[in-house]
Amino acid sequence: MELAGKDVVVVGAGKSGLAAARLLARAGARVVLNDKKTLAELGAAGTEAAALAATNTLRLELGGHPAAPFERADLVVLSPGVPVLAAVEDARRRGARVWAEVELASRFLKGRLVGITGSNGKSTVTTLVGEMAKLGARPSFMGGNLGDALTLALDTPAAGPDGVVVAELSSFQLEDIETLRCGVAACLNITDDHLDRHGTFAAYAAAKGRIFQHQTRDDHAVVMAGDELCLSLARAGSARLHTFGPGGEVDVRDGAIVDRESGLCFPLSGLRIVGRHNHWNACAAALIARLAGLPVEHIEAVLASFPGLPHRMVEVRRLGGVAYYDDSKATNVGATVAALEGLRGMDGKVVLIAGGVDKGGSYGPVRERMDALGRAVVLIGEASPLISRAFAGSALPLEGATTIDDAVARARRLARPGDAVLLAPACASFDMFRGYAHRGDEFARAVLALSEEEP
Repeated sequence: MELAGKDVVVVGAGKSGLAAARLLARAGARVVLNDKKTLAELGAAGTEAAALAATNTLRLELGGHPAAPFERADLVVLSPGVPVLAAVEDARRRGARVWAEVELASRFLKGRLVGITGSNGKSTVTTLVGEMAKLGARPSFMGGNLGDALTLALDTPAAGPDGVVVAELSSFQLEDIETLRCGVAACLNITDDHLDRHGTFAAYAAAKGRIFQHQTRDDHAVVMAGDELCLSLARAGSARLHTFGPGGEVDVRDGAIVDRESGLCFPLSGLRIVGRHNHWNACAAALIARLAGLPVEHIEAVLASFPGLPHRMVEVRRLGGVAYYDDSKATNVGATVAALEGLRGMDGKVVLIAGGVDKGGSYGPVRERMDALGRAVVLIGEASPLISRAFAGSALPLEGATTIDDAVARARRLARPGDAVLLAPACASFDMFRGYAHRGDEFARAVLALSEEEP
């Protein structure tokens, strides 16, 4: 699509939207930057947007989504996380193109794009691969749904033909791609999530599967061995198929991550990230990195040094023989199940703190794991009644808490030496917190405030 002279509305005036708007303006488009927030509510981003508007680089439409700019639009570009908007859908029906910001960025990238999606683990794997790429001689960039907007890569050497761009891609972003093609594309797993947005699991899975849609026989598709859903999505594309995990090209054998193709043999004891699910994340990252042309020594160096991301199975404290883990980023059932599975084999049992804003889907898988691994469940937030119903008939004690401090205190009383207290909520956080990071920070504060004395 030729952008010069086109009317383009960019929805979302944060970091991603601003980067997209600047790129479109440089390409000669007539840009309207739109956000439901006012200039004051946007803060620093609003100051930058106002400065661009003052130079006639773009026009601002803030405080809502008025119909007029969308009625004139040839193209609408969506920042990550923008909800379904009537104005956007009306523009689509009138024939306007609708692109995710990553689609816009991909049209200007000349090097290798490595795309990673999945319900759980994609941020960890993206960061691992991004750090591995950073050690190499080729210029690299990491972003997308994690960190910097993909459009910002275009201001770096990584956008050139020798560059490696590693991008986390969400289902929201993949919904609205047209031509985005990944030289290496990975879908780590698909479990119930964002059904409040996609409506059905099938629609959610189809959005994830779009990461493989435009690949050719020169490209690589990566999925977990034995995951029939992800395998079927990858096979719908034309890329060469590669697998990690049990029986895959990169697997855990005799206590080590092994890739016979590259010669990698990295002991699990050398990993700093916790949990069995992170063993598979490490396998996935090693395979993706090898397919992206990264040397084995860089893969080994990052596996040995990477401490994990905040709020993803971070050990906060050990007190009275009980370990306290912050996995606040477990915002869906699949992530909570993965966290529980990661603790399988520990000496004690798990006291789970769960709840928040329901995202659709069944809590049955959490009940199943907790019946096998659990000591007790402490519930917080709006979804407490839904989760409680899923545990009907369970022998596990269930307690409700009104605050995170109350939840931590109850969990401490329920736990026994050798146990783990795990914050893995299986829900969004916006009923009680500003986001998952705020929830995790408050959990850590409450845990660190516990007295050394017996409660």
